Amino acid sequence: MVSAPRNRGMAVVVAVVCCLGVVAPVSVAQPRDVGNPCVGTVERPANGTTVVSVQGYNESGKQPAMLVGVGPHGAIRWVHHSAAEHDAVWSYDVDPMANGNVFVTAAVRGGKTLVYEFDPTTQETVWSVEFDIRDTHDADLIDGGSAIVVANMRNADPANGTNDDRIFVYNRTRGEITWEWRFADHYPPAAGGNFSKDWTHVNDVDAIGDGTFLVSPRNFDQVIAVDRSTGEITTKLGEDGNYDVLRKQHNPDYLESENGTATLLVADSENDRVVEYARRGDGWTRTWTVGSPETLHWPRDADRLDDGNTLVSDTKNQRVVEVTPTGEVVWEFYAPWLVYDAARLRTGEHGGPTAADLNATGTHEITGSAGLHGDRLAACHARLMAVDGLTQAGRDALGGNGSAGRT
Repeated sequence: MVSAPRNRGMAVVVAVVCCLGVVAPVSVAQPRDVGNPCVGTVERPANGTTVVSVQGYNESGKQPAMLVGVGPHGAIRWVHHSAAEHDAVWSYDVDPMANGNVFVTAAVRGGKTLVYEFDPTTQETVWSVEFDIRDTHDADLIDGGSAIVVANMRNADPANGTNDDRIFVYNRTRGEITWEWRFADHYPPAAGGNFSKDWTHVNDVDAIGDGTFLVSPRNFDQVIAVDRSTGEITTKLGEDGNYDVLRKQHNPDYLESENGTATLLVADSENDRVVEYARRGDGWTRTWTVGSPETLHWPRDADRLDDGNTLVSDTKNQRVVEVTPTGEVVWEFYAPWLVYDAARLRTGEHGGPTAADLNATGTHEITGSAGLHGDRLAACHARLMAVDGLTQAGRDALGGNGSAGRT
């Protein structure tokens, strides 16, 4: 069902308690905007607007889902309250679009999924599609924007003893599903999580190359590539229960080195690190690791930027950090409660050089965080909740073609 933009009351849902991690402050650089409680380290300005998807809960209960647009120096340019605008219960994936807009995936009230194109300039929803599926974390535009590929988790039917967790393609013009791929055709019920409840927890799907989908079944501790034409799994990274490789990962990205080596950049969530694996012969070799339980807490997204830095959504530390190939924090913004995803609008979401191309292979710790926690997180949340739509910094940036002032 395609729907027009709408305004509804804020969804209020009781959420499961989760713990807040702590970042140890190391060699702290002072924030550029000391009056903004959300700004951490800014060693140099970001190369574009950063859009942050705030999922929306903390240990005290359900909090509103929202999207936040952040300027290069950490100024809040806009806040889109998806909880109020679209009955969003959880805010999930955000993808930059070629026209400067954002493609958003959100779980909405009533156990459904809403995907929509959001225009940060006008703060309006351009178009939307609602699916009668629950708790979808990721959907991507494909085929020139005429279709949407969807990672459909939590699709069990306990009464019949079946599970239809799947990847499917929805044609926007025809208004129907034109292709689907079911995990049950390739994996036994004993794999992964609870077959009758949350079996695969497939949290990401990306189109890579010609006719191939990169898929992240989180509960299988692996990343797979699926051939769209044959339906075959053409490659796997990791295996169920082998936590040395991956543990409950999120949002893998496909990279390719200068010599053509296939490479995967993965937020290795429950290992509290970001990793990079290069294809070597018939297997994968871990070539780069950044972070540890001391400095990351359940990261759920990592994007390689054009300059070789990596943008990390450090979920339970309530922040987004840009780190150099050796782990130095050069840009940091806090956004309670539970950051799910982040993307740079100017540079796009995927791509950039590999660690091998950067001569940065190895294991690196994260250094240079401002370590803003405690009362600062509460103050940051209050600041974000007080903004609705464009701020003056956002209007100034529009007037200056996105580069005005220290925003």
